[in-house]
Amino acid sequence: MSGAQLATTRHWSAQRERGSLLLMRFTALVARRCGRRLLSPLLHLIVLYFFLTGRTARRSVRDYLARLAAFSGRTELRPTPRRVFAQFMAFADCLLDRLDVWRGALQLEQVRLFDPDGIRPQLLASRRGERGQLLVGTHLGNLDVCRALAELGEQVPLNVLVHTHHVAHLNRLLGEAGEQRMRLIQVSELDAALMLDLAQRLERGEWLAMAGDRVPLHEGRRVTVDFLGHAAPFAQGPWLLAGLLGCPVNLMCCIKREGRYEIRLERFLDAPAWARGRRDDAIVNWAQRYADRLADWCLLAPQQWFNFYPYWNVADA
Repeated sequence: MSGAQLATTRHWSAQRERGSLLLMRFTALVARRCGRRLLSPLLHLIVLYFFLTGRTARRSVRDYLARLAAFSGRTELRPTPRRVFAQFMAFADCLLDRLDVWRGALQLEQVRLFDPDGIRPQLLASRRGERGQLLVGTHLGNLDVCRALAELGEQVPLNVLVHTHHVAHLNRLLGEAGEQRMRLIQVSELDAALMLDLAQRLERGEWLAMAGDRVPLHEGRRVTVDFLGHAAPFAQGPWLLAGLLGCPVNLMCCIKREGRYEIRLERFLDAPAWARGRRDDAIVNWAQRYADRLADWCLLAPQQWFNFYPYWNVADA
């Protein structure tokens, strides 16, 4: 969570990572030296500061909760100052859990796995030489627990595709935290060299992962679909990438319920492809299906979709 992220409406990729990097480095240092128990009160003060000074972030969380309440008909989800602050605190708790994951303090045995389509056995199959696949995640809950399942549990190399320009700094921090096997790859443009590299990684049995609920810098890489009853921009990158690489697509999220994380894995597309001249239609259809599933998952953990910018405002997103 960054001061810039919580105070301005510039594109999220231009503001999000700098503060996140500093806060993660600080919390990682304190957690190592003092432990999570001593860090918690200090983190509460940090969150309170961002809550009080981050007017745009408060409005964005309030907007999300209001739309979620209206969409679901659940009046108990309507935003109040207490619920908005609770969303900030949930993010802080997620950050501490994220550090625990990569320090080995959170064991995979402590995580519930919902895998009706048998995605986890396919991760294991990749270790035996089978082609990799694509995981499309969300900023709902804690994606690092999902990554840990692949990296630490199944020992499958995972390549995380991101839009941020701060990949080198984040890779260094992840190495400091012990996240050695995960690789962050910047994907500002899907050019021929990148596509060839990703195709080779899939053939080696590596998996790709990227979020589907962050819009890229270029408006041409977005599609507009319905999310919680209103038009919202979503990235077309995951679906374009899947169609060009011809690899299966799976959805993943990890939410915290009753103090315990739940990883949810679902098959989304077996063989993504489009008819000649129908690429845009196919991408819009897949993005809409993803947005519908995200809405369902948000109702399972309403205060764990960590979005602090105006999501439904295309001009500001």
